[in-house]
Amino acid sequence: MGVEERARLVVGVSGASGIAYGLRVLDACRELGVESHLILSRAAALTLSQETDLSVADVHAKAEVAHRPGDVGASVASGSFPTLGMIVAPCSVRTMSEIATGVTSSLLTRAADVTLKERRPLVLMVRETPLHLGHLRTMVRLAEMGAVIAPPLPAFYAKPATLEEMVDQSVGRALDLFGLSWKPVRRWGRDIGPLSGGD
Repeated sequence: MGVEERARLVVGVSGASGIAYGLRVLDACRELGVESHLILSRAAALTLSQETDLSVADVHAKAEVAHRPGDVGASVASGSFPTLGMIVAPCSVRTMSEIATGVTSSLLTRAADVTLKERRPLVLMVRETPLHLGHLRTMVRLAEMGAVIAPPLPAFYAKPATLEEMVDQSVGRALDLFGLSWKPVRRWGRDIGPLSGGD
């Protein structure tokens, strides 16, 4: 990326439960001065209505650029468009499976495919449990292709007092994978644990 360009992150939000993760990624990008390129899937719009009081327009307003899920000619569909990589938060099993096959049917999975082919970080915050063998094999395939499988699991050592703190810790640790350090993350040896001077 040229020195004159701001850092950009592609943010995919699929229809899995846990839309709060994607919303906080967008908030974090704004706080960090990172240009966010949002792709909100059609299924995610349904999850949004079930899990929050926000509208699709409210979510689009959180992003620097909001792309239509069917716009496969968008900037993020091209490898020549420089980005730090892409995060899918949350990532549904359908989205994960589509990325693994390379048979993409939307801008979200096309952008993920481009991220992999350009050897940029692709972080998938997969939301599903329990996992059957097909899920696990798909994750192995994605890991072999270069993706990072990062399910949003609670970090109890950080002693979260609220659901929001649990979400922020997972989001912040995922952003670490792009070299982005977000203030809400509680870190071992600094905020907590040995040598921290914390609790």
